[in-house]
Amino acid sequence: MKLAKTSHCRHHQINSDSSPSSQVFPSNLSALNLLNLPFRQLMDSEQRRKRKRSLRTSPSPHSHCGFSVRSLILCLSFIFVLLLLHRFQIGRASFHPVVIVSTLSHLSSSTSNSIRDYVSSRFLLPLRVEDRILFPDHVLLMVSHINDRSEVLECVYGKDNGVEAANKLISRPVLSVDELDELRWVARCPLPPQNYAAEVNLRRPPRKESIVEGDEWQRNVHPAVHSWEMMAYAAALDRDSAVVFVKGLNLRPDRESDPRQFSCHFGTEGDGRFALTTRAFSAAQEVVRCSLPKSIRMNPSKAHGIRVTVGLNSHFHANARASNRVLVPSVAKMLSPSYNSDQRKKDQGKHQLCVCTMVWNQASSLREWIMYHAWLGVERWFIYDNNSDDRTEEVIQELELEDYNVSRHTWPWIKTQEAGFSHCALRARDECNWVAFMDVDEFFYFPFPTRRRGGSNKPIVRGQNSLRTLVANFSSTNIGEIRTACHSYGPSGLNSPPSQGVTVGYTCRLQSPERHKSIVRPDVLDRTLLNVVHHFRLRKGFKYLNMPQSTAVINHYKYQVWEAFRAKFFRRVATYVADWQEKENEGSKDRAPGLGTEPIEPPNWPLQFCEVWDTGLRDFVLANLADPTTGLLPWERSLL
Repeated sequence: MKLAKTSHCRHHQINSDSSPSSQVFPSNLSALNLLNLPFRQLMDSEQRRKRKRSLRTSPSPHSHCGFSVRSLILCLSFIFVLLLLHRFQIGRASFHPVVIVSTLSHLSSSTSNSIRDYVSSRFLLPLRVEDRILFPDHVLLMVSHINDRSEVLECVYGKDNGVEAANKLISRPVLSVDELDELRWVARCPLPPQNYAAEVNLRRPPRKESIVEGDEWQRNVHPAVHSWEMMAYAAALDRDSAVVFVKGLNLRPDRESDPRQFSCHFGTEGDGRFALTTRAFSAAQEVVRCSLPKSIRMNPSKAHGIRVTVGLNSHFHANARASNRVLVPSVAKMLSPSYNSDQRKKDQGKHQLCVCTMVWNQASSLREWIMYHAWLGVERWFIYDNNSDDRTEEVIQELELEDYNVSRHTWPWIKTQEAGFSHCALRARDECNWVAFMDVDEFFYFPFPTRRRGGSNKPIVRGQNSLRTLVANFSSTNIGEIRTACHSYGPSGLNSPPSQGVTVGYTCRLQSPERHKSIVRPDVLDRTLLNVVHHFRLRKGFKYLNMPQSTAVINHYKYQVWEAFRAKFFRRVATYVADWQEKENEGSKDRAPGLGTEPIEPPNWPLQFCEVWDTGLRDFVLANLADPTTGLLPWERSLL
């Protein structure tokens, strides 16, 4: 019998078949319940069950491989979020957003580049100015993070007469940006215009021309502006002690001071309080040395990022009566050894001879100075850059590419050469057996050949690596410093800078030497790090050696052509030497006799300071360093 398509026929067929095998109802329904159900309800229930079975077994036109489009989208979205979380690494201290570019074929490269550019522009870390220091000619901002030095930044200034004037803001281009250390960057801003406050802020230029919102600027400005007249500006961790560099203590330049008048205070960044205090056990010039707190001494890595300052004790300073001590304002932070990128591994050994110097706009002199002394055996250079705005950094980078071991260190603290040399002595101690402290216009020279020992009349001509050999001979003795006299050279009749360099161009000098410069063993220096005019105080048991002028001298090209010499009038790096324009110590050897305090070329300048014509170093350089084919010197060839 054929089944009818009507519900009535279907109902008749079911009822006519009483065998258990043909039962289509669920087994958990009793026969009694089935009998009590209305006929229409039973049929509707049966039809719903068939439709569900059909949906489960038959493929949908909108699904693939058993997955709906909706399920696929949800699955891919979940995987994408997991990848983002893995790349962002939110649990770490630094947050570097990364765009995850899909590898799906329907995403074009142009689309992914657009997404990357958009995210990069939106995820720039904010500029947070930690400190401001007011210098005579600029404001220095210490910033916790800057993306890179090429980033365009602006200095923003607000009115100095109340909150209501905060909307009247102006901006100026930043003078320079530099990386100070592993923790901070520095940005130099022009001095604020008249009637504008020194609380300078830093911003990225707006995408469209618009004035900075005054309320936002007020929130971002930290109220404190430190004066350069009194400030702790740098610190170093030196084994079991902290060395703090302080401006404004007014200590005698040439002797050790009583350390009992000082103490050191250590604190974190948060509320600016200094929780730990230790006593100072040495003080000289701008350097105070204190013992470390026990917690840092036991674990030096805890020193990283700790701010440190110096306290003036009340027994020595009347203005400290209220709290028993006055704390000097501080921007100084210590770095633990594990973060010091310049520390050499112990198994690498030390360089025999290094050089440390401080420069301001000496790019034109660096190549000749470094290449010449490399030929004499110098292996490593520490260049402390004191706010240069010429090609100094570019020249140093070029020399590094040419395999000269030169490193540039940002040193923004004006007129702190002696403190900078103390800082460099600490830095170089783990890398160098000997360190020469020289200026870039000073060149070591062996003027006369020496006779061989044992009766031989054949002279020894000082040649390549001779300076390194000289200092190595004293490494196992009690000689801790080698002092060499300086001869000062004049313009030598020239009106323009010599094309082959100062060693070849300037050949006329004063007859008598002026002062001396030193090569020291940094591991035998006195704990005060006291130094004056490029020579240091040594520990007890060690002494200095005056090098005979018949053995070695330094040619100091001090008085060059007026074009080069005039630049010295702007600023000098030494702490205890008056600037040229100051009417102070006008008869000092550090000044040009008869020049005065105005940058006006004196009559007959090209023939000044010329008493002895001395071509010794010129002849030595041309004979030993010039290319035999072209006649070019190393610093000339590198400029081609």
